[in-house]
Amino acid sequence: MPEQLWRTGAVLLAASLLLVCAGPSAQADPPPENTSRITRIQPGPGRQSQLEVYSAAMERTVRMTLLRAADPDAPAPTLYLLNGSSGGVDGNWVDRTDLVDFFAGKQVNVVVLMDGAGSYYTDWRAVDPVLGKQRWTTFLLEELPPIVDAEFGGSGANAVAGVSMSGTSVFQLALAAPGFYRAIGSYSGCVRTSDPAGRAVVLAVVASQGGTLANMWGPPEDPAWAANDPYLQADKLRDTAVYVSAGTGLPGPNENLDSVRGDPVQLLYQFMFGAPLELVAGTCTRQLRDRLRAAGIPATVDLRPTGTHAWSYWQDDLHHSWPVFEEALK
Repeated sequence: MPEQLWRTGAVLLAASLLLVCAGPSAQADPPPENTSRITRIQPGPGRQSQLEVYSAAMERTVRMTLLRAADPDAPAPTLYLLNGSSGGVDGNWVDRTDLVDFFAGKQVNVVVLMDGAGSYYTDWRAVDPVLGKQRWTTFLLEELPPIVDAEFGGSGANAVAGVSMSGTSVFQLALAAPGFYRAIGSYSGCVRTSDPAGRAVVLAVVASQGGTLANMWGPPEDPAWAANDPYLQADKLRDTAVYVSAGTGLPGPNENLDSVRGDPVQLLYQFMFGAPLELVAGTCTRQLRDRLRAAGIPATVDLRPTGTHAWSYWQDDLHHSWPVFEEALK
C-alpha cells in the first residue's frame, strides 16, 4: 500500500471528524504552437488507448485512458470519469474496477483522466507552487471534449462522473456550463464546500497533495467559495440528469478479501479510514438530497445502508447509474 494513500486517508479522516453534523510517465513536450491537441496515442491493451493531451490553458500535457465504443466507426457519446484526491495514482477507474468489461459492448467512448490530484478539477485563480497551473474547468469544458469528438467519433453528447473529491467536481462542471454534461454521477462526494465544515474537507483534500488552498478560490470570505458550492447553486441543475450515492460507513457486502483482491492491507484501510470517510459522505449526500428536493430538482439518490469509502462500492455505483447516463446520452 503506497505511503501516500495512508497519508491522504489520515488527513481526510482528521477533517471528517469536524463533519458529524454536516507513477506517471514522462510528459510529452508541448506542441510548438500553443494549441490544445493530442500529443501522444499509445494503443492497447485491447480497446484501450493511453493518451497525452496538451492543454493550452494549463501549459502542459494531461494523461488519460480512453476506451473506444463497441463500434468505433459509428458516432458515440462520451462518458468522462474522474478519480479521487490522488488523481488516480493510488487507484483509479481502470485498475480498481471492472470498467473495461462493463463497457465492452456499449456504444460509448469512456475517458478516464489520470491526473488532477488535489485540484477539485476546477479553475484555480493562482499558480500553485506544488500543484502548478490548474485550469480543469476550462480543460473539461472547452479543450478536451472537442478533441475527443474529432479524433474518436464523438456525437457531442457528454456525461461525467466522479468519486470522493471529484464527486464535488462533477456538480461544479454542470453548473459552469448547464446542459454541456447531460448527466452527472457523484459517488461518495461531499458537495457542500463553503460552510466551515465543507471548507475543512476541501482544505484537507488540497493539503493532502501539497497544495495551498488560497490559490484555488481565495480566502474563505471570497465570493468564489459560494459560487463554487453546488449545495447553494442546486436550483441551477434543472437541465442535468443527476445521480448521487453514498454509504454509511458500516461494514457491508464489500468488506471482505475478495472485494480487495486478496489484499489485507487494503481491507484494513477501508475499516480504518474508509468507514469514517463514508460516514461523512453519507451525511453530505443526505443534505444534498434534501436540498435538491426543496429546490424541485429531480435526482436519483442511492443511500446505501452500509458500505465504506472504497472502489468496490463505486464500481457498483457506476453500474447502477449507467441507465441514467444512457438515457440522457441518447
